[in-house]
Amino acid sequence: MISIAIEKKLKAYHGQQVLQVNRQFASGSLTKIYGPSGTGKTTFLKTIAGLITPEAGTIVANGITWFDSDARINLPAQKRNTGFVFQQYALFPNMTVKQHLQYATTDELWIKQLLLLGKLDTFALHKPEYLSGGQQQRLAILRALATKPKLLLMDEPFSALDLKMKTELIAELKAVLKELGATTFIVSHNPQELEGLTDEEMVFGF
Repeated sequence: MISIAIEKKLKAYHGQQVLQVNRQFASGSLTKIYGPSGTGKTTFLKTIAGLITPEAGTIVANGITWFDSDARINLPAQKRNTGFVFQQYALFPNMTVKQHLQYATTDELWIKQLLLLGKLDTFALHKPEYLSGGQQQRLAILRALATKPKLLLMDEPFSALDLKMKTELIAELKAVLKELGATTFIVSHNPQELEGLTDEEMVFGF
């Protein structure tokens, strides 16, 4: 279980707003997050990952305190074992598809399984510049899964995929996440695309 009770100031278009979240999420659950731009969806993910520090509150994951403003506890991002799919992919231009995964894990069998999952097995030696936008997005998802994280944070992970690929990947992804037992948060501009995939939802807005 992950328990999140945080406050974080946001610079919104119409003045400063405060992101407030106070919820618990069951281990292995999938939560979709949606709402207008500027309401703190990406900030929320980055706060969980340890990439942004909230002004106040606590984050406790599986009994381990990641953040506690009063106790001055702030576990570094690299110690939180989260997988993060960035909206802009954040791929390494000098690495091939396979090297991206090898950078995260030494389990060659798992790498092979991931390449098949993302239908990138025939592109294993390609660098990002030779991949389409959809292929780059799939690689970003595979890299986030490579460490077998217990917490997966995905920011608009399917936006560059066509409908057929999106449908297939979501179905296969659900099985993989169940196998890993990963608690997952997915930000989406189109909540309908996640119907049948998620257990809970959060609507952001002011």
